[in-house]
Amino acid sequence: MTPFIEANSISVSFGGNTILDNISMVVVPGEIVTIVGPNGSGKTTLLRALTGAVRLSSGTVKRRDNLCIGYVPQKLSVDKTMPMTIGRFLSLSAKSTPEERRSALADTGIEDLENKQLSTLSGGQFQRALLARAILRKPDLLALDEPTQGLDQPATVTFYHLIERVREQTGCGVLMVSHDLHVVMSASDRVLCVNGHICCEGTPTVVSEAPEYRALFGTGTAGALALYQHHHDHTHSNTP
Repeated sequence: MTPFIEANSISVSFGGNTILDNISMVVVPGEIVTIVGPNGSGKTTLLRALTGAVRLSSGTVKRRDNLCIGYVPQKLSVDKTMPMTIGRFLSLSAKSTPEERRSALADTGIEDLENKQLSTLSGGQFQRALLARAILRKPDLLALDEPTQGLDQPATVTFYHLIERVREQTGCGVLMVSHDLHVVMSASDRVLCVNGHICCEGTPTVVSEAPEYRALFGTGTAGALALYQHHHDHTHSNTP
């Protein structure tokens, strides 16, 4: 299986400061990879480096020929004084037919909001609109940069369920940054913990016995969130 993305010993520096150091990884078709880490750990920089939005200081990133990436940014500022409906917003982002736009809205659960103004959307609705915009490209890979930032817990859970469903329906891969070090998608095939470099990686562990988990999803329910547990057996070079 040809990887979508293959990074070999990549490093990124800004203004003399090393943000990412000697990272190697692959993302393969159909895989969900979640990048977690503390604030300032380089999560977003890694996502942008892998997708070609950031220049490398060293190393290489190889992307599969003709790889189509659908990108959902961490935030997108919209001028609230500018009248624009969701339908019009989608029509500006990719070559698509009205039927395709309606299908993308249906896939993300906001088909009844096509004529609603962007400025009136809730945070969760706006993130769904951004996701609809991304899947209109018929991407091989969805790249999501902290897509649930600013959403409350129920909206976060709903959005993660939506990502799982989109992956199942389209067969695309997912590369996602999580803003919370401890909470990741239970459906993730692989989790990378980043703090300037890859500290550790592996599959997420569903803590079904945790009281907080049961309170959210109920005993025995396969929820969208799970706790990823890992143990560091090393120290960071930037640790005092």
